[in-house]
Amino acid sequence: MKRDLLRVGDLTAGELDTILTVARRLKGDLRARRPHPLLAGRTLAMIFEKPSLRTRVTFEVGMVQLGGAAIHLAPGDIRLGERESAGDIARNLERWVDLVMARTFLHRSVADLAAGARVPVINGLSDLHHPCQVLSDCFTLLEHRGKLAGLRVAFIGDGNNVVHSWMDAAARLGFDFVLACPPGYEPDPAITAQAGPRVSVTHDAEAAARDADVLYTDVWTSMGQETEATARRQAFRPYQVNAPLVQRAKPDVLVMHCLPAHRGEEITDEVIDGPRSVVFDQAENRLHVQKAIMVWLLGAA
Repeated sequence: MKRDLLRVGDLTAGELDTILTVARRLKGDLRARRPHPLLAGRTLAMIFEKPSLRTRVTFEVGMVQLGGAAIHLAPGDIRLGERESAGDIARNLERWVDLVMARTFLHRSVADLAAGARVPVINGLSDLHHPCQVLSDCFTLLEHRGKLAGLRVAFIGDGNNVVHSWMDAAARLGFDFVLACPPGYEPDPAITAQAGPRVSVTHDAEAAARDADVLYTDVWTSMGQETEATARRQAFRPYQVNAPLVQRAKPDVLVMHCLPAHRGEEITDEVIDGPRSVVFDQAENRLHVQKAIMVWLLGAA
């Protein structure tokens, strides 16, 4: 049966553990210079409606390291749902490639690709979910803390797609997640409700940060929200991750950011470049976790 990765909540705790275990093995292999051509002869099609640094490089390099190949399809190449329906695009791609990754504005677009394709589809980012990012973040926490269960993750900022994926992960993997956001910027209430009692939302950044094992933030204005930038900067100003907020958390708190960072807005230079930051560990781990996702989806683990 075909498997897709559209949101973290689609996977069981056991499946998530498998992906993270494979990621650990592949990262170890790479560092030991042991080749792992598990996807030799396989091809990934990468559909981009939004610009990308980390998603493109990590998926493309990942396929090369796995012995396969990746094809980059820029926004003008396809114009998803405009020049051709997502279903027809899927039915073409499934004849040529073994995997599809899509970085889209609308979650419906990647869901339609998955519904139409007989090959696995990966959500590289949509307006509702960012599963690859949060699985990489969870892997990073395992490396630094040795566990996820029982941790307190405090997200300071917008109730966005990354938050939705963190909520899914908390429900599956047994840690607590709290979001501190300005009024009117809360996450999708249906996704919040699905996540259950381990997830909470507040408007008090200091309360959220208190005793946190992890402080996480993201840009205040995401791609597609540029017209809201001025209003968002004003609303989110009290939600900056800075040295005083870090001091509210546990002494060994880890600071995380999914990047790109708007330094001086949602996070200060002092914090992102400071001793508690694991931001660039997260970025590196996108490579290893996404390789594990592709291997798992194709049953090559």
